[in-house]
Amino acid sequence: MPEQLSFLKENHFNHTHVKPWREIPLTDELFVADWEEYIKDIPRLGALAVLQKKLVQLNFPVEAGMSKNSDYQLATRRGMDALSMPGATGVELEEPDHLEVYLCRTIAGRIPVIQVGNRNDFEALVRVFLYKNEPVSIPPSMGACMIKGYNNWARVKKYKEKWHSDNGYEENMDFLWELEFAKMKSQPELYRDTFIILSDMEYSNVPAGMLGIAGDEWRRLSLVIRREHEATHYCTLRFFGSARDHLLDELIADYMGIVAAVGRYIAHWFLCFMGLENYPAFRSGGRLVNYLKNKELSGAAFEALKSYIKNAAQNLETYSEKYVPGVYQGEGKYRMLLAMSKMNLIELASEGIKEKLL
Repeated sequence: MPEQLSFLKENHFNHTHVKPWREIPLTDELFVADWEEYIKDIPRLGALAVLQKKLVQLNFPVEAGMSKNSDYQLATRRGMDALSMPGATGVELEEPDHLEVYLCRTIAGRIPVIQVGNRNDFEALVRVFLYKNEPVSIPPSMGACMIKGYNNWARVKKYKEKWHSDNGYEENMDFLWELEFAKMKSQPELYRDTFIILSDMEYSNVPAGMLGIAGDEWRRLSLVIRREHEATHYCTLRFFGSARDHLLDELIADYMGIVAAVGRYIAHWFLCFMGLENYPAFRSGGRLVNYLKNKELSGAAFEALKSYIKNAAQNLETYSEKYVPGVYQGEGKYRMLLAMSKMNLIELASEGIKEKLL
């Protein structure tokens, strides 16, 4: 294997605290209760208005240099109220009324989802939450992302109000709050959220014709794949402490997404998503290049990479089909997630995958 592909041997998952099936699903994280409250207000106020009150970045436009703007930094780093800031003109969405917010059930507990049906609105939200309101380019093959470790200043404010209510009036109240705030910061579960931004476009920007599926049906399946894909990242984050833009993570998440959509794993679909439907040829625009940022690969290394990906996908299909329906539902699907997460991509692409997975 070329040295440039050593990252394929990586596995960042920690299995120290893996739960047995009888303890699945996990209980919701603390932020879910707050999002339940946000969702209750949406019928009355509208999704964007509610989210702007709770997620401060939505109060600022997407503009070059916004992450360096002094008002933006005061609002996002210190929790200052953005309402009186002249630069807080709000993010512009083309179809704000089509914004949906809901809680998605996963085996790792529920997770909030912000779903849009407008491509430009999806890109705007990704720029807001992933790129600090900077107008970066978003690959057409990207249709969802998980925002993890989000500092939710609305939750901090709520905590502070309750603390003041519980403690009444005392001298040096500001000083006492600073001490309490320092204590709070040591407990990230009290103020950090994880949520998903989801579009309902064709998955990985793959046209329905490439898969031989009717357009409406492919859009429906795409949403299922995309939601389960991101839910799988949330599961690996809670179960194994890691969720990365890594080819191993993507292989596992796409496996789970495809199975959720059609009840079995289809290697050809995954190869289409990566741009390898005509292997060994690579189609420009395939998702594969999204996970090679900051990596310089020689021609020989890229050819080897394509081979590993193709072999891993086909191995997973062959193994899964031999064990149908056990690995496609319930505990069997969970065990398959555990098994894949204990290997690296080189191992998944190798012969003898059955023994390794078992």
